[in-house]
Amino acid sequence: MTLTPSLRKLTLTVHVMSSVGWFGAVAAFLALAVAALTSQDAQLVRSADLAMDLTAWFVIVPLCFASLLTGLVSSLGTPWGLFRHYWVLIKLLITVPATLVLLVHMQPISVLASAAAMRAATSSSADLDGLRNLLVTAAGAALLVLLVLTMLSIYKPRGMTRYGWRRQREQREVSQP
Repeated sequence: MTLTPSLRKLTLTVHVMSSVGWFGAVAAFLALAVAALTSQDAQLVRSADLAMDLTAWFVIVPLCFASLLTGLVSSLGTPWGLFRHYWVLIKLLITVPATLVLLVHMQPISVLASAAAMRAATSSSADLDGLRNLLVTAAGAALLVLLVLTMLSIYKPRGMTRYGWRRQREQREVSQP
């Protein structure tokens, strides 16, 4: 399957926008997580916990899946291919586990939000600081992973996989009389 030039550009645009949005949403999530972890203001902590849940479910998760899906469509519909170049393969091998780790971390995010929704203004949330520490660490690591993915997209380290070399040789043989 080869995409038409306009469909390829549309897919690439959606991929870049969803990837950039994913990075920005994780950065905003990290800011909320740090605020919730370091603030002494119970109302701010409660609000940050609720905002992290909304941000994660309605922004980060959809952008993550949009980026993964459009990346797959772009690679399968262009000469880059999914398994021809190491940089594309490495991006896939990083993005799929990153998506799974995100889904695993949705549970502690929801636990914090549920606790915040039920918490009275006078109750303490110090027992949830372990979860908040986990989320700050995870969000920081996610930003690092997304930065690596971005760098792979920009620098595109040279190198074709064995499959890529074989496909290239086959295409040359077909095109030569």
